[in-house]
Amino acid sequence: MSQLDDKVAVITGGAQGIGRAIAELFARRGAHIVIADINLEKAEATAQAIAASTGRRAIAVKTNVADSASAQAMADRAIEEFGRIDLLINNAGTTRDNLIMRMSDAEWDLVLGINLKGAFNCSKAVVRSMMKQRSGRIVNISSVSGLAGQAGQTNYSSSKAGLIGLTKALAREVGSRGITVNAVAPGFVPTDLTSDILGKMKDEAIKMTPLGRLASVEDIAYAVGFLVSDEASFITGQVLSVDGGMVMQ
Repeated sequence: MSQLDDKVAVITGGAQGIGRAIAELFARRGAHIVIADINLEKAEATAQAIAASTGRRAIAVKTNVADSASAQAMADRAIEEFGRIDLLINNAGTTRDNLIMRMSDAEWDLVLGINLKGAFNCSKAVVRSMMKQRSGRIVNISSVSGLAGQAGQTNYSSSKAGLIGLTKALAREVGSRGITVNAVAPGFVPTDLTSDILGKMKDEAIKMTPLGRLASVEDIAYAVGFLVSDEASFITGQVLSVDGGMVMQ
């Protein structure tokens, strides 16, 4: 029996990339899955594939995490379908890289709205039910860019650094109800989101990484899997860097 048996996990941005890897891992470990994604077609395909390969229930819910009403509707649907929410992975994210002198208000607002406000919206939407059941796990997907900064990413780095502050503050708020809140800070992971930047600096990124390779989506998923497990029940308010040693603090 897996310790995630019959847990209900919401993964934002779960249709592809890191989010999909997390959803697949959780389902293999026994959880039922809610794929919350702006791209409903991809989310449905992912949910169907997970259900077929694992035998777990998996649903797709079209969700714009930057919109609080959409986030609340997603949480309501999950509770309606499964009766509870045990795990929330705030993974949805985007980039709009530019030098600050060229960065538009729209580029700033879009990235902060999805990456940071999205995590706020979804956490707010699920935390009431977690507090009532006196248990829950929230994991926010931050980034090495939120720890060390990255030129041309003032919006992205700010959003990911903000996620760390959100993680620590929320961990203090809900700890007495048996809810843990942690963050994972990946290094460079080849996904659709990072394809442009890695296309230009893949070799440099590998040189900057003591372990001498890029991360896989599975590397990130396994770290998240640990933080939602019983073994991590006394860990909260922490940031786990999964970056091959790129950023050491």
